[in-house]
Amino acid sequence: MQGEDRDDQGAVEGKGMRFLPQGGKGLLPVLVLSAGLVIGGWFIGDGFRRAKVADRSVTVRGLAEREVTADLATWTLAYSATAPDMASAQASVDRDSKSIRAFFGELGFPAEALQPTGVNVQSFNNNGVVSFTVRQRMTLRTTDMDRAQKAVKQQFDLVRRGVMLEEGSGMAYTFTKLNTIKPEMVAAATKDARSAAEQFARDSGASVDGIKTASQGYFEITARDGDGGGWGVSDSPYKKVRVVTTIDFYLR
Repeated sequence: MQGEDRDDQGAVEGKGMRFLPQGGKGLLPVLVLSAGLVIGGWFIGDGFRRAKVADRSVTVRGLAEREVTADLATWTLAYSATAPDMASAQASVDRDSKSIRAFFGELGFPAEALQPTGVNVQSFNNNGVVSFTVRQRMTLRTTDMDRAQKAVKQQFDLVRRGVMLEEGSGMAYTFTKLNTIKPEMVAAATKDARSAAEQFARDSGASVDGIKTASQGYFEITARDGDGGGWGVSDSPYKKVRVVTTIDFYLR
């Protein structure tokens, strides 16, 4: 009997020893699953929080302007002559060309600064009367802004020399160094946009975070005083460069 009891006890103890390891292995997946649910819940909650923050943004525009002076002047002079024969019309145009070269030469421009850029010949028949018109174009190109402006002021000397300039004969001033000021102007426009966003954020009890999206407008160059030239009006070498940026800022 006692031997049997010891055998039964050993059997029970053996079963107990086998049961405990099996129970330990069963708890491990449960613990892993629980931890996964906790971590996954945190990520989901954080994702919702981030999505909510991402939805809060403000769209503003920033402006940057800068006054510059043109560094290239071009003056296209168009003139013509009409005569009963082409040789006479051409001779008249040649005299005008000589007068124009003399005018710019006296102002100190080198000969190569003035180049012919086109010629056109037309014939007309008016009730049997034939006439010829020769039209010439010459272009002055210079980086000497002071000398160019002086030439414009004295252009009526050409009229006194018998040169009749046609419509469209005007000086044009160009600013060619836009790429050198673009980075600074974009930075200034961005700063201006952030300032506007910060004002909006203060009024709504928020603060400005990073940039969500940004787009840059075109750079616009206009006459500083709003006079763009044209017939009877001389262009100005003094320009205004303008750019507008549109930026979405996150709010927090």
